Amino acid sequence: METFMALTFRTARAGLAGAFAAMALGVAAPAGAQPPFPTQKPITLVVPFAPGGGNDILARLIAPGMSQRLGQTIVVENKPGAGGNLGADFVAHAPADGYTLVIASSQVTMNPFLGMKVPFRIERDFEPVGLVASVPIMLVANNDQPFKTLKEFIQYSRANPGKLSYSSPGTGTPQHLAGEVFAKLNKTELLHVPYRGTGPSITDLMGGQVQIAFATFASANQYVQAGKLRALGIAGKKRSALMPNLPTFVEAGLTGYEADLWYSLLAPAKTPRAIVDKLNAALVAALKSPDVVEQLAKQGFEAKGSTPDELKAFIGKELARWERIIKDNGIKVSL
Repeated sequence: METFMALTFRTARAGLAGAFAAMALGVAAPAGAQPPFPTQKPITLVVPFAPGGGNDILARLIAPGMSQRLGQTIVVENKPGAGGNLGADFVAHAPADGYTLVIASSQVTMNPFLGMKVPFRIERDFEPVGLVASVPIMLVANNDQPFKTLKEFIQYSRANPGKLSYSSPGTGTPQHLAGEVFAKLNKTELLHVPYRGTGPSITDLMGGQVQIAFATFASANQYVQAGKLRALGIAGKKRSALMPNLPTFVEAGLTGYEADLWYSLLAPAKTPRAIVDKLNAALVAALKSPDVVEQLAKQGFEAKGSTPDELKAFIGKELARWERIIKDNGIKVSL
C-alpha cells in the first residue's frame, strides 16, 4: 500500500510539475508571438488601377476563393495612379505581415527601363506569392476608322505617321508599351493618350476621342461582341481560342511583335515564408475552382498558378527580356 501511495504521489507531483512548466511557457510565449495568420484582421488586396481592367477583374475573381481557404475576409481596394506605381508602392511600404497584397501586371518588369521614376524595385521590395493568369493583348478600333483588317491597319499607320492616337490605362502599362513597340517595329508614330484605368480608356475609344487601343480581351471583348468596337488582331504568340478568326500581328506581316500580359500576386518584402506559403496555397486553390476556371476562360484569361520561387525566377527573366526590348527599340516615357 505504501509503495502504491508513494508511486501515486510521485506521479502526481511529476504531472503538476509538467503542468506548471507548460503554464510558464504559455505565459511567456505571447510576449514575442503573434496570433496565427490570418486571424487579426481582413486582408486588403490592392488593385493599382481603376475598376474595370484586368487587375480588377482577376482580383475580384480570386478573392472569394482565397478568403474561403484562409478563413478571413479579403477586401479588394482600387488605388489607381502613376501607371500602377501608386498602388504598388503603397503595398511595398505596408507592414510585412501578409495583410496587404497587390495584384501586379507585367508592367512591373517594364517600368524600371522606361526612364520613369519608379519608387520601388520589384525584386527588392516585394515577396512573390504566385503567378495568377495571363491574357493576350488585342488591337481594337473605333468603328469609324477606315481600316477593317489588321493588315490594313498596319499599312495605314505606316502611311500616316502621327495621325492615329491610342488609349491605355496609363503611362508605362503593358498596353502603352504594346503601342510603343508596335510603332517602333512598324517604323511609324502613334500618339499615346493615357487614362486613369481601362474603363475610361475604352469609353473614350468608343466615343471617338481616340482611334485605337491595345486592350486586354477581358476589358474589350464585350464591346466587340456588342458591335461597339472592331477587333483587328492579337498581339501574342498564338490566336485566341475565344476569337479564332482574329490573326496575330506576326501573321499579318509584322515579324517579331509579341506583347502579352501576365498578372501576379505580391506581398511586401520580408513577409515570413510561412505566411507567403499559406497565401500561395489559397491562391492555387482558388485558381483551380471550376467556377473561377470558367469565368477566367470566358474573359480570355489563362489561369497560371506557380510557387513563390517559380514566380521569382519568372520575374527575373521578364526583367531581362524587357530591358533588352526597351533598350533595343530606344523607348522612353515620362509621367
